[in-house]
This record gives sequence, C-alpha cells and structure tokens, in this order.
Amino acid sequence: MTIVSKAVVQPLFLLFLVVAALYFTQGFLIPLCIAGILATLFIPLCKWLEKKKVPKVLAVFSCLLVLLVVIAGVGALLSWQINELTNEFSLLSEKIIGIFSRIQRYIFTNFGITPQKQSELLGKEELSITGVVQVLAGSFASILTNFILVLAYIFLFLYFRSHIRSFILKLIPSAQQTEMKKMLSSITNVSQQYLLGLTKMIVCLWIMYGIGFSLVGVKNALFFAILCGLLEIVPFIGNLTGTTLTILVAVVKGAGLPMVVSIIGVYMLIQLIQEWILSPIILGPQVKINAFTTIIALVLGELIWGIAGIFLAIPLIGMFKIVCDHIEALKPYGFLIGEIENKRGSGLLQKLKDKFSHSH
Repeated sequence: MTIVSKAVVQPLFLLFLVVAALYFTQGFLIPLCIAGILATLFIPLCKWLEKKKVPKVLAVFSCLLVLLVVIAGVGALLSWQINELTNEFSLLSEKIIGIFSRIQRYIFTNFGITPQKQSELLGKEELSITGVVQVLAGSFASILTNFILVLAYIFLFLYFRSHIRSFILKLIPSAQQTEMKKMLSSITNVSQQYLLGLTKMIVCLWIMYGIGFSLVGVKNALFFAILCGLLEIVPFIGNLTGTTLTILVAVVKGAGLPMVVSIIGVYMLIQLIQEWILSPIILGPQVKINAFTTIIALVLGELIWGIAGIFLAIPLIGMFKIVCDHIEALKPYGFLIGEIENKRGSGLLQKLKDKFSHSH
C-alpha cells in the first residue's frame, strides 16, 4: 500500500510543482517559448543562407525580416477588411442596441427585473470610456513589449543555436549523446512541421471559407474567412467559433434562416474536406497526440498561460511526447499521450483517408 501511495503521490506532487512554476513564471516563459518554437521554423532558411556564405548575423536578420513581412502582410489584409466592416459599424451598433433592448424588455416582462437592475448585474456601471481606453492602452503596451522581446529571443536562439545544442550535449554522458542528438532533431522537426502544416492549413481554409461565404452571400466574406482560418490555431473549436461569429454578425445584419443554414453547410463541408483530405496531406502524422490529451492540453494551457497557452499547448505537448519516447522511465506517459492505434475501418471514408495518408 505504501509503495502504491508513493507511486501516485510523487508524480502528482511533481506535476503540482511544475504547474505552479509555469504559472508564476509565465511573464518570462511565454515569450521565450513562443520565440523558441518560431525559431525552429527559420532554422532551415538560416542554414541555407549560411551555406551561401551569408554572414551569420545577416542570415538571422533576414529570417526576422521574413517573419515581419509575413506578419505585416496578414495585418494589412485584416486592416483592409476591418476598414470595410467599420463602414457599417453604425448600422450594426443600432441593430445590436435594438436587440439588446428587446431582450431587456423580455426579461422585465417575464421576470420583473428592471433594465437598470440588469445593467447593475452586468456591471455596466464600471465600464466608462476612460476605463476602456486605459485598459486598451495598457494591453497594447504589453503586447508591443512582448512582441519586441519575442523578436529578440528569436534572434538569440538562431544565432546561438549551435552553442545551446553543444551545452545540452555536454550535460549528457558520452554513451547517450547519440540518442540525445536524435531527440533534439525530432523535437526541432516536430515544431517545424507543426508550424508549416498549420500555416498551409490556414491558407487553405482562407481560400475555402472565402469561396464558400462568398457563394452563399455573406457580406465581408473575406474578413470572416480570414478569421475562421486564423482560429485554426485552436484545434476542434477554433473554426466553430469563427463560424458562430459569422452567423451572429449575419443575423444582426438581417440574414434569414436560409443564409444561416447555408453558412452552417459551408462549415460542415469544409470540416469534412479538412479532416479527410487536407489533414492527412498537409499535417500528416507529425504531432501524434490523441484527442483526449489535446483537449486537456488546451484547457490547461488556457488556465495557466491564457491565450498564449492555447497557441503553445499542442507543439509543447508534442515535444514532451518525444522526450517521453526517448527516456525509458517516461515511455508509459508517451504511450498515454500518443495516438490510439485503432484497427483500420473498412468504410469508404476510412479508405479515402488511408489513401491520402499513404500518398503523403
């Protein structure tokens, strides 16, 4: 009984310490982890530039420049669409206020709660314009500071990558260094493949949602297509959230039931294409994490690190699985995290999925 208790209590205590450490050091670790994962994406480009006799500093700066150009391009695209959307902002505001007023009247009629009391319950008295401006200014300053910090970390990771790798290998006995090199290579590869696959998937979703929303007559279809694609960074619920927002805005603009059903149909069709065609081709079996672990990782990531934790959860848990697979004592945890090997089904969809997986 004592042995069982120790076997259960010690891992739980260690997990508690790790979670506490992650929570209290999030201000330091979040930019560092984001930079580390993004840096792996630019390692091939950096190596290629260095082979072309480009000085190492210039090669690293070139990688940062590529990243900034991509971010600026996406930002410009979003700004263009948001500007078009803000042209209808006054109309949307009037309709939202009208809907809110009808809801307030319904609550007052059926439950006897006055509009003033409803506002108090919602805490609206605390929402002053000055307070909102202060919150937005503070958030913008924090985001800008962290963004600059991430860029600095990316530069340092790329420039000192060989030095960091040599340091890690020096911590390991000579007999185990070959295995450690394989593990480091696998960790770098899974991060690269995840980011590349995610980028390709987002672009494909932009195209499909853009075409689908345009065909069914959604106004500002490109904006909502970009939104649904970007939310792909949150597995399972990202696209659903984007589609729900599209439906809500369409309803506020006066869309009827046929439009709502059409938007839902576009979402379901794209999800089918994504799951059975795009995922096997683009993502492949790079991050071999089962759905149960994925959901838990996303929930814990959000609880510990907020929105940044949602973005980092999948690549970090994928890296952790690789570590577990290379350390004998941790292999049971790698098995728990990994995909479940089901017997292949005989249905048509399963055969199609297997065909695309093999072709990839």
